[in-house]
Amino acid sequence: MGWLKKEKALPLGLEQVLEEHQGILQKVAFLYRDTAEDRKDLVQEMTYQVCRSFPRFRQESQVSTWMYRIALNTAMSSLRKKRPGTVPLQAEQLTISDQEDTEKKERMLQLQQAISQLNDADKSVIMLFLEDMPYREIGEILGLSENGVGVRIHRIKNRLKQLMHGAE
Repeated sequence: MGWLKKEKALPLGLEQVLEEHQGILQKVAFLYRDTAEDRKDLVQEMTYQVCRSFPRFRQESQVSTWMYRIALNTAMSSLRKKRPGTVPLQAEQLTISDQEDTEKKERMLQLQQAISQLNDADKSVIMLFLEDMPYREIGEILGLSENGVGVRIHRIKNRLKQLMHGAE
């Protein structure tokens, strides 16, 4: 965050918001970018967009909801501008402890590979769902009704099952 301070002083509370919710930006970047360098660039762009938008944040929603919306919009917008080639996920990218068995690692890899095959909108929905976010909040972030979120999640789960069974 040091580079932010050099440019100009942050509005009161912005630095704390960025520090507390940095994980949101990291998760979105991991989902939408394949290489560490691209993820770093995307996190930087999302951070910039959060800083730009902070003065207009009216606190009508939770900070995490607001940050997910900015992060996802930035990620999807940047994909439209420059569509990177798809690179298969590597087993090293998974964050599984050494104690977990090989079968579980393989299933996690299959799941991540299946998620990487979803369209951008479905990736956003399933990421937020996997974060145990309520349907209402997912809807707020993505501009969907609560019922619409439930329908999308059901369809995405079925699609993931198809993709994973095809990999076996």
